Amino acid sequence: MNDATGSTFDRRRFLSASALGGATVVGATALGAVDPDAAFAAPTPPLDPAVAATSFAEGLITGIDGGTLLHVKGSYGERHRIQLTNATSIWKLHPTTADDVESGDGLYARGLEMPDGTIAADAVWVNIVNLDVTVRGIGKDRLALGYHGGELIGRIVPGRSTASYAGAALTDDLSGVRMGQHALVLGAWRPKDGAVDIARITVGH
Repeated sequence: MNDATGSTFDRRRFLSASALGGATVVGATALGAVDPDAAFAAPTPPLDPAVAATSFAEGLITGIDGGTLLHVKGSYGERHRIQLTNATSIWKLHPTTADDVESGDGLYARGLEMPDGTIAADAVWVNIVNLDVTVRGIGKDRLALGYHGGELIGRIVPGRSTASYAGAALTDDLSGVRMGQHALVLGAWRPKDGAVDIARITVGH
C-alpha cells in the first residue's frame, strides 16, 4: 500500500498526545471519508490545511495490545503499529468498534504517523475486499463467485448485503442477480473459512 510523509509536526504531536491520553480527537475525518469506498479511493489532500501528511498501512494483524494498539505485518514483510483512538472509524462489514477487531484479520488503515512511527488511525477497514467477479451460482443465502480462475463463496448477510443494478439506488433485494453476470463485490473477507460477506454487489455497471 501507499505511504506518504510530510510535516505539520504540531498536528502529529496533538494527535499522538490525544491517542495516548484517550482524549477526544476532533475532526477525525479531516483526512477524508471513512465509508468503505474511501478505502479504495485515490489519496486526496486532507481537508484540514493544518494536516499535510497522511499515512497508509495494510496487512495482517499479528497482535493487539491493550485492545487498541494493532501490530500488523504488511504484504511485503514490513511491520506497522496502528493506534486506534476514540475517534477512529472502524469498518468490518459495517461500522463497528475495536472489540470486533481480531488477530488474524486483515486491515487497511489511514492516519497520521506519530514521532515514534506508530500510525494514529482515523479510519480502519478490517478484512475489506473489492472484487471483480462472475456470478456462477445462486443459493438462498450465498452466491458462488468466479474470481481469478477460482471460486469463492459470497455470503448474503441479512440486513447488511445490498445490490445496485445498473447504477440504481442500493436495495436489499438481491433477487435481480443472475447467473453469468459480471459483478463487483465490496465486502469483508472471512479469515476462518475464506468466504466473503457481501456488503454490496454491483451488476450492470
